[in-house]
Amino acid sequence: MDKKRELQKLSEEIASCRKCDLYQTRRKAVPGEGKEDAEIFFVGESPGEEEDRLGRPFVGRAGRFLDELLKASGLRREDVFITSVLKSHPSGNRPPKRSEVEACLPYLKRQLEIVNPKLVVLLGNVALRSLLGAEKVSQTHGFVEKNGRMFFATYHPSAGMRFPKIRRRMLEDFKKLKTFIRG
Repeated sequence: MDKKRELQKLSEEIASCRKCDLYQTRRKAVPGEGKEDAEIFFVGESPGEEEDRLGRPFVGRAGRFLDELLKASGLRREDVFITSVLKSHPSGNRPPKRSEVEACLPYLKRQLEIVNPKLVVLLGNVALRSLLGAEKVSQTHGFVEKNGRMFFATYHPSAGMRFPKIRRRMLEDFKKLKTFIRG
C-alpha cells in the first residue's frame, strides 16, 4: 500500500476511535495532514476549537503563527506534515490527560513510521514528553537524536504568540530547520 493510502486508512481509523472519552465531545477528529513523504514532521499538543470544528491541524490562532514561522523560514505548509499528539480536542482547552496521550500515541507513532521524516519538530512540552520523555522545552531545546530519529524541540506556537522572547527564539529555530534539511 502506498503512503498516501496508508495515511488515509489511518485517518479513517482515528475518525472512528473510541479509546478515550474525547470522542464523546469532539466535533471532528483531527488526524493531521500534509505531504506523505515530508522531510519535516511537526507535532503539537492537541486540536483547539477551530481544529475541532474544521478537522484540520493548526488552523486557529496558533496555526496562523505557525504558518508565519514556516514562511519566515522558507518552508511551505504543503511540503511538511503537521499533526498533534492528541487527535481530538479536549474541551475547555485543558491539558491532555495521560490516558488520552496513551490512547493517541500509537496513532502518532504509526504516522511517523509511514511518513518517515528526516526531522520531527516537537512543538511544546506535551509533544516533547510524549515522544522523548523529557519534561521541558527550555531544558531540552534544539536537536536531539533518539532511536535513530532526529528531533528538534521548540516551543508551542501559542507560547510564541504570548511571549516576545519565545517568539524571537522560535523564528531563529525555524530558520535552522530549513538549513538542517538542505544540510
